[in-house]
Amino acid sequence: MNNSALLSLLCLVALLHQSLAASPQFNVIQFGAKPDGRTDSTSAFLAAWKQACSSTRGVTLYVPKGRFLTRSMLFKGPCRNSAIFIRIDGTLVAPSDIWAIGNNPNWIEFQYVNGVTISGGVLDGKGAPLWSCKLAGRKQTLGFSFCNNVLVSGVTSLNSQMFHVVINFCQNVKLQGVRISAPGNSPNTDGIHIQMSTGVTVVNTKVATGDDCVSIGPGAANLRIENFACGPGHGISIGSLGKNVNEPGVQNVTVKSTTFTGTTNGLRIKSWGKPSNGFARNILFQHATMNNVQNPIFIDQRYCPDRNCPDTASGVRVSDVTYQDIHGTSATEVAVNFDCSKRNPCKGIRLDNVRLTYNKKPAVASCANADGTTIGLVQPGSCL
Repeated sequence: MNNSALLSLLCLVALLHQSLAASPQFNVIQFGAKPDGRTDSTSAFLAAWKQACSSTRGVTLYVPKGRFLTRSMLFKGPCRNSAIFIRIDGTLVAPSDIWAIGNNPNWIEFQYVNGVTISGGVLDGKGAPLWSCKLAGRKQTLGFSFCNNVLVSGVTSLNSQMFHVVINFCQNVKLQGVRISAPGNSPNTDGIHIQMSTGVTVVNTKVATGDDCVSIGPGAANLRIENFACGPGHGISIGSLGKNVNEPGVQNVTVKSTTFTGTTNGLRIKSWGKPSNGFARNILFQHATMNNVQNPIFIDQRYCPDRNCPDTASGVRVSDVTYQDIHGTSATEVAVNFDCSKRNPCKGIRLDNVRLTYNKKPAVASCANADGTTIGLVQPGSCL
């Protein structure tokens, strides 16, 4: 680096430091929050948010070290600025009493906010005592609805009552360095759920939970997942799709550099076995490692948990799906399973250098109503 470039860089760093130093900071302690893990700090957090949201300049909302008990909180916009930085050095703790947390579906929810960063901290959902309860009343930990330009960085979510992170009707959301943890037998604790959103990126993230590590629902487009570890859990799932007759589809999804360990599924597309105009297309699964995974590659178009699917024929159209450089071990003999719709067969399935074994022997592939091609070495042998 020459002297001129170095000088420019130093000036940029100085300007950034000056900008951050000059921006207002709202510490939740100043609004009455107590870091003792017992005192309800909900009002203090909401008061700090009100000040941050009403500021005309970029601001920092600061949560220091300690444990802060809060009920459900709705951080609602639109705000007067688009640069709210929430720095969390402590732990937010949900009430263990299902009736104490509040009426919102999410414990912590952002709505109609443009430009927010959440950095660091732990979100402890205290879900274990509630996992045996019916779904009604259990909360999702962190939700974003109708938000744009969101960054979640270095956040840890523990033992959510239901889904850990939910992204709904959003644009330009990035999750990086996120850690999600719940036992493998915790029900309906999806790690990250994305639907009706575009431009979502998930990178350098680890999920261990009792349901899908990532679930991608209707209306999701232009998604990228990269450097992602899953296990335990149910894998990365596109779907379930096609629950409703009129439903937006999923398109332009890239999932690369992933590792699955001891999961029930690896890379899965699932749709209800009943009529729908939904679709899943332009999907790339690339560079995945499977370690003792029950269903490493799976398209399931007979999904019907409520058993209300008279002919089990899915209306969802699955097309242009590529599996490239997928390798490792299967926990079952059938490592590749394309169980596609008899009404709308899968089209454009591509297997490119797939190497999966079962008990140190070649695994098996199973195909129904699937059409596609293979490139390079493909093990198990293709049934397309």
